[in-house]
Amino acid sequence: MVPASGQNGYWQQRVKYTMHVNLNVRDNRLTGTQHIDYWNNSPDTLHKMFFHLYWNAFQPGSMMDMRSRTAGNTILFISPKGDTIRDWDERVRDRIAHLNADQIGYDSVTSLKVNGRSQAFRIEETIMEADLDRPIPPHSLTRLDLRFKDQVNIQIRRSGRDNAEGVRYSMSQWYPKISEYDRKGWHPTPYVAREFYGVWGDYDVYLTLDRDYLVGATGYLQNPSGIGYGYGPPGTVVHRPGGSTLTWHFYAPDVHDFVWAADPDYRHISRRAGNAAHTLIQVIYKENPAMDTSWKTLLVAAGRVLPYMEYQFGPYPFHQYSFIQGGDGGMEYPMATLVKGPGLGDAFHEWMHSWYQMMLGTNESMVPWMDEGFTTYAEGKISFYYFHRFADSIFPHDPDGKKRTLDRLDHNLPLGEGNAYRGYFSLVQSGIAEPMTTHADHYQTNFAYEENAYSKGAVFLEQLGYIVGDSVLHRVLLEYYREWAFRHPYADDFIRVATRVSGIQLDWYQEYWISTLKTIDYGIDTLLPEGDSTLICLGNYSQMPMPLDLVITLRGGQKRMAYVPMDLMYGIKPAEDAGMPRTVYPAWPWTNPKDTIALPLPIGAIQSVEIDPSRRMADVNRSNNLFQTGSR
Repeated sequence: MVPASGQNGYWQQRVKYTMHVNLNVRDNRLTGTQHIDYWNNSPDTLHKMFFHLYWNAFQPGSMMDMRSRTAGNTILFISPKGDTIRDWDERVRDRIAHLNADQIGYDSVTSLKVNGRSQAFRIEETIMEADLDRPIPPHSLTRLDLRFKDQVNIQIRRSGRDNAEGVRYSMSQWYPKISEYDRKGWHPTPYVAREFYGVWGDYDVYLTLDRDYLVGATGYLQNPSGIGYGYGPPGTVVHRPGGSTLTWHFYAPDVHDFVWAADPDYRHISRRAGNAAHTLIQVIYKENPAMDTSWKTLLVAAGRVLPYMEYQFGPYPFHQYSFIQGGDGGMEYPMATLVKGPGLGDAFHEWMHSWYQMMLGTNESMVPWMDEGFTTYAEGKISFYYFHRFADSIFPHDPDGKKRTLDRLDHNLPLGEGNAYRGYFSLVQSGIAEPMTTHADHYQTNFAYEENAYSKGAVFLEQLGYIVGDSVLHRVLLEYYREWAFRHPYADDFIRVATRVSGIQLDWYQEYWISTLKTIDYGIDTLLPEGDSTLICLGNYSQMPMPLDLVITLRGGQKRMAYVPMDLMYGIKPAEDAGMPRTVYPAWPWTNPKDTIALPLPIGAIQSVEIDPSRRMADVNRSNNLFQTGSR
């Protein structure tokens, strides 16, 4: 864990939660206490504090309810079958509006003390605001004590009880959580739909519930000999205490959230993986003989990909990770994820959130693409690695299945979430795109948010590899991890790392791709003979400047690279293909719509010229990217 204060005056808050919780599985009510140590490491005096009470969103008329129902009024398109496709989240729709008193969720704080003194507070749905009787000075420790009561709602979005797969409890966003205060101030973001932001710290959590329930959670179980259910090293002798309940004690260091799930029919399987088998991978799922093999496959696959994940993105620092069946899709948390089922794409995606959010703790509300986009990029690389590296063992008796899977991956390489470039292009064509600087909850449509955060965010990284070189991008991501793990990076921080590592100025890339809706469209106008040389006449037909890779294919089949940097880069990327001779041309000024380069080859020797055959540049019109000279 990095210090609270560091280079360039960086600081971040710190917290330690000690929580004792009782869940009554008959009436779905939860009571709890919190003791919180809160370190104000900022240079600021804090006169108030904010807390998140997420489950208050699951009540008719809430902001989440109204936002979802309003989104349902927007028709995106009519399907070929005549179905009306609306913009709402299909998991939520108008379900909250129909909840009765026993089905709603609530999170109610009954008392708050700061340094032993009772405090007044007010609750506005999912945010609690406390005006402190005495301000918290800079660089000080404050102790808080809270009592709270919850009702576990019918599962609607991420958390709740009795989800579609029958999991009893998916306990995410379940406790009063201090809002983050960082260099941009407080972030009391209401729970409307999107992601989260939390204070780095330690969680010491005691969960008491019916003894027949198996629990999976963030953190390391501290009392396995009193619990059993597959916890503890082989040979652990289990002595459960008497009574109708068990208390599970979990401790999680250096995290910014805590999730748990519980069900009487859970199964628990595990294996060790990684260098020196340092990571215990756990899979906790609802017993179903038809799915048992798939869950075991997930366990094996996770162990296989962990070394590659660490090589590509940095070491996984915890000694445990859990895939827990629950929730309504896939949702990431520290040291664990909730997943509906054992699909590997979802599992790889959620596990990669351990890097892009659980170790690199971005403000997901303000820069969701740094979380979802980076994770989608990583998911694509991991899927490609896994299915290529282990194809023979995955498809031992199904060569056709192997070929279909690898062909699909090769066609979409290296893009997760069903091909990020395709998603980005559909966003451009939709006419409802918004800048990536838009707050996650403030998009006009769910569609624009999802394609920006996931697709355009993933393309941001893949296209950055085009600009600086893939090998350089690999070094950028490792340095980003090294410098910003267990901290709160924003976009400027990532760009500074990428600029320093690559030696290429990248502020223009951030401006165009993140802050505007400008698109890329380069083309080859024509090839003209000029003595023993050939002029390639190029055009920029859109608004965003880019460097160009041009691959020249000669009539004998040999290939050459012509590289045209863009002037704002003030540098060039290294040659990426040692087997392809490359000529570097003068930088193309971004103000100029046309540029011409001269090849020292007669036009008769050239079969074709193509802009970026790797297709990493997100050119919205590739019809003008290939010029073929025809037979001569």
